[in-house]
Amino acid sequence: MSQAVNPAIFKAYDIRGVYPTELDENTAYAVGRAYATLLQQENPSKTLEIVVGLDMRLSGESLKEKLIAGLTDAGVNVIDIGLASTPTFYFAVGYYGYDGGIAVSASHNPKEYNGFKMVRAKGKPISGDTGIMTIRDLAIAGDFPKVGQKGTVSQKENVLTDVVANQIKGIDLAKIKPFKIVIDVANAMGSLDVDAMFAGLPCEIIRLNWELDGNFPNHEADPLKEENLQQLQEAVKEHQTDLGISVDGDADRYFFVDDRGEPIRQEILRGIMAQIAIKENPGATVCYDIRPGKITKDLIEEAGGHAVVTKVGHSLIKETMLKEDAVFGGESSGHYFYRFDYGTFEAPTVLVMKFLVYLSEQNKSVSQIIAPHMKYYHSGEINSEVKDAQVKMKELAEKYSDAEISHLDGITITYDDFWFNVRGSNTEPKLRLNLEAVSPAIMAEKRDEVLAIIRS
Repeated sequence: MSQAVNPAIFKAYDIRGVYPTELDENTAYAVGRAYATLLQQENPSKTLEIVVGLDMRLSGESLKEKLIAGLTDAGVNVIDIGLASTPTFYFAVGYYGYDGGIAVSASHNPKEYNGFKMVRAKGKPISGDTGIMTIRDLAIAGDFPKVGQKGTVSQKENVLTDVVANQIKGIDLAKIKPFKIVIDVANAMGSLDVDAMFAGLPCEIIRLNWELDGNFPNHEADPLKEENLQQLQEAVKEHQTDLGISVDGDADRYFFVDDRGEPIRQEILRGIMAQIAIKENPGATVCYDIRPGKITKDLIEEAGGHAVVTKVGHSLIKETMLKEDAVFGGESSGHYFYRFDYGTFEAPTVLVMKFLVYLSEQNKSVSQIIAPHMKYYHSGEINSEVKDAQVKMKELAEKYSDAEISHLDGITITYDDFWFNVRGSNTEPKLRLNLEAVSPAIMAEKRDEVLAIIRS
């Protein structure tokens, strides 16, 4: 017998849980009905057309089947795009002008997880503040309105072909040198996107973990964890490649390593890509999340752009980008967003192609290009379990009361020679510290000082 809908799976950015104990086919059906109900309330005079896609997770097909049943029972017409990365899914919703969409995916989570990412028209994210909790309440109640006519299901193919054809427009691919690149997609959705975006380029690609496999037999599809980059780093050194690329499970996050196998810090890549966007759009606004990475702000302002800091989270950054009419955005976790006339969302094809053009123009190794931007020293993200996060936040505000203080997302403390952000986890009794400073000694001293307060 199917379980009741679990309220704990409804997160700030999506729906995610362990299959089948926390999330099952009953949940998928309820989410479909609830999502349709919300959008029908917002668009009462039209028959909705909703995109559905999925990644390669083992439970994906059965969850997709019940999700589609929930949508069509609500009177929604479903456009099934089949296996697709999250960026391809966003593109399908926005580019073809559909009313919204749901992707069956748990992103980079381990194999036992699955979930749903939901958007409105133009790929506009549905977050905890803009509808997820309403969908939660509707799904749990299960009291859905009666529908006169059941919706239809149709298939749409070749979406990825349209992604690449559209998103390479205006990029001078002829400038791209014959780089040797090793790419690790962790047996996940990046294999489809990478094959499509590199078709016809002069690059030599060494492919790691290319076969789609929801068991993730080689390592987790989460490049944010250092251990998941090791195979890529070793391959870069072994094959003496120009750079390496690691892609997460649903292929909306990209990580790069240089010719020495060293990771390129996200705040540096973000700053470089921001400068490229500002050169194309003089004086434009660029958004980035509040976790320390001062080089990003430095590079934006150096290029004459307007820097806007956002809360952490891909949905929240995209919402701020729409509000600020930003041309580009980047998150410390590897999400990179571009503005199109059909929506604002992750576009790895644009990211990778523009970065390769930029590298080709520099006539230096990747490590030489990155080196001048290694100005600041970062603690990395450090998690601490706490009994009362708010009490610790207050203690930090009192300790550093003479600093510049922001409460945009957690607490951000800024001095001339060091700065840090502490924010709570959305799901656990933890505080996350990210601290940066102008020297290794100051970074270590202040990191330990802040951690002593948090952990006391």
